[in-house]
Amino acid sequence: MITKEISIKDGASLNLKGIAVTELEVAKTSLNYALNPDDFFGLIPRMLVKEGDKVSLGQPVFHDKNDESIKIVSPVSGKVIEIVRGAKRKILNIIINKEGDNSINFKIPSLSNIGKDIILQLLTESGSLAFIRQRPYNIVARPSKLPKSIFVSIHSTAPYAADYDFILRKRMNEFQIGIDMMSRLIGKPINLSISHSCKIKNANLKNVEIFKIKGAHPSGNESFQINRIDPLNSGEIVWVIKPEDVANIGSFFETGVFNPKRTVAVSGDSLKSPKYYDTIIGSSISSLVDSKELSNIEDYRFINGDPLSGSKVEYSDFLGFYNNTLSVIREGNQFRMLGWLPFMYNNIPSFSKTSLSWLLGGEKKVNTNLNGEERAIVVTGEMEKYFPMDIFPMQLIKACMRGDIEKMESLGIYEVVPEDFGLVDFSCTSKIEAQEIVKSGIEIMLKEVG
Repeated sequence: MITKEISIKDGASLNLKGIAVTELEVAKTSLNYALNPDDFFGLIPRMLVKEGDKVSLGQPVFHDKNDESIKIVSPVSGKVIEIVRGAKRKILNIIINKEGDNSINFKIPSLSNIGKDIILQLLTESGSLAFIRQRPYNIVARPSKLPKSIFVSIHSTAPYAADYDFILRKRMNEFQIGIDMMSRLIGKPINLSISHSCKIKNANLKNVEIFKIKGAHPSGNESFQINRIDPLNSGEIVWVIKPEDVANIGSFFETGVFNPKRTVAVSGDSLKSPKYYDTIIGSSISSLVDSKELSNIEDYRFINGDPLSGSKVEYSDFLGFYNNTLSVIREGNQFRMLGWLPFMYNNIPSFSKTSLSWLLGGEKKVNTNLNGEERAIVVTGEMEKYFPMDIFPMQLIKACMRGDIEKMESLGIYEVVPEDFGLVDFSCTSKIEAQEIVKSGIEIMLKEVG
């Protein structure tokens, strides 16, 4: 175990009210669970079950139309009660009503002698491969090509981001097994990023190379860590895994059963007691947030993920596959009289030095108000200030808008994912949706270049 230090200077952190306290509570039992194909970027689902079918925990529900080895499995045992479709019959949700405790079981060889081919086969067949995402593009990892390195980041800096140090405190044995399996796959230690205050550094972990990351958001995003530790070159790939999913993989190799456990930080300044909940992938939002805590459900936005880069869901929807964070913030649907005056509203987050909110500091309340309309992109230096990579974010965004493949390649499209531009979206006065633009650019690259 080697420890190195990396400091990332650019960026900024939003100090928001309502961060989940480190208290863990078992969530209310969810009657229904759901899988959303949109959680798996670039995957075109082909259904393996139909409405009315019984499924077991770990049974494949759909696979990628372009790669049948990419299987998404059921997080519970039960019955498929509805396949929700949208425009052009796009699958939005596969809803499963929990019934019984049936599960798909795999025979696991001795972990001391297990080879990388067997590890990869078990990950693929069990659906646990879906926990691993591949860069470039942030797609579900392809078993056809092993990565040059694997990254796990416990250093989280996004607003309302989950504290993985807290989440893993009782799962260190499973976490170590997951690390061992991933390390054996690539024949070298995996890269583990931690904060300076992280207690895991004292856990005597094996088969890891530890990097202490210092810096504000987005230093917790894996893209910036990859850029500093093991940059991507043409034709190379790396894998990225969430810390709890490493433990879930470790649990699978310990028990032979797919583990859908999810610990979720439910945060928001309107919640009476924001805290962590022990639940399962795809559980209902209503099992995590009591509607009685909120005055009117319609006045709040529920976000799978953090406020900067998460996805909007309804109260009747479900937790995303990868989400350890659920954010609840007010809708910005109330008119602010004289909102343009810098001294009128001092409790909203702002990076502008013309705002008293920036000068006063302290915790801020947040809502969905854009505080202005979309306007022309001009050279202000704002994007570069909050984007700590050797990439020109404005030029890359413009290349994505034009669909210019050669320009996108030369400007670093392979090194980024949409969430890396969350702070750009917040800080840039142009009010453009940089994350959506970059996502469309990556979709073009995936389709045209692969």
